[in-house]
Amino acid sequence: MNRKTLTILSLFALILSASAQNSQKAKALLDEVYNKVVSYDNITIDFKYALENVETNTKSETRGNATLEGDKYLVELFGSKQLYDGKKVYTVVPDNEEVTIEDKSQDEETVTPSKMLTFYREGHNYEWDILQNVLGRKIQYVKLTPIDSNAETKSILLGIDAETKHIHKLIETGENGTKTTITVNSFKTNQPLSKSFFTFDVAKYEDEGYYIIRN
Repeated sequence: MNRKTLTILSLFALILSASAQNSQKAKALLDEVYNKVVSYDNITIDFKYALENVETNTKSETRGNATLEGDKYLVELFGSKQLYDGKKVYTVVPDNEEVTIEDKSQDEETVTPSKMLTFYREGHNYEWDILQNVLGRKIQYVKLTPIDSNAETKSILLGIDAETKHIHKLIETGENGTKTTITVNSFKTNQPLSKSFFTFDVAKYEDEGYYIIRN
């Protein structure tokens, strides 16, 4: 084996080593984020939701909010409301005056709001990405690529506040070119919630004339 070949192999080994360290650093940061998230009694976030597809030249934006406590959640988005009380999922669509009541999906692939801040724990490769300064805050990005080659998601960029270890932004790029961006505008923890916060009052909506659909 000549010297040139040895040099190439050495460079290749260095690249692999740097890549491994890069991946380990990214995973370590995500572990910090996860440990922070699960340490809170509850989390309330306000966010901006944007959907863009360059090929079809379409773009839409809206705002939403979510309160999470363990597996329970209450999310308001697109004018609708969805609540999970630990047993049933209740979806309220005021435009249709409908309430849908159904069991929680057992599909492990289903991303629920309660998984939104912890979904990255499995099924991805990690890469250390760019560091941005956003209004004085250092946002460190980590790139996630699905291990499953058949996944509909091409990549996810997760922007993390370097000081608080809270998720600031999520940018998901689909294989079909659609880009979904969720930007967290406020992140509050351990808020005083009433005991009935995650209790759904079906009778209230029945009295208001809503059509109740039980699946």
